[in-house]
Amino acid sequence: MFGILVRDRRERFISLAEARTDKALSAIRLIGNLSNRSNYEFTDAEVSKIIRALENEVRAVKARFADASSGRDRSFRLTD
Repeated sequence: MFGILVRDRRERFISLAEARTDKALSAIRLIGNLSNRSNYEFTDAEVSKIIRALENEVRAVKARFADASSGRDRSFRLTD
């Protein structure tokens, strides 16, 4: 019985981790598409803010895996 529960939790983790990671990578690629200056106008400061937000969130994910008690939900905004 116990082995079945552990396996189910493991399988659920793998399934969700793969799906969510694929979704996050696709979203990051879409952000990269914004670099096309013939379609978009942006400042270096805006680009830095986007990169900083992504890097901060990756650091937060690392911290959550290191200490599963941490959590945060924030939306990204170019203008505050």
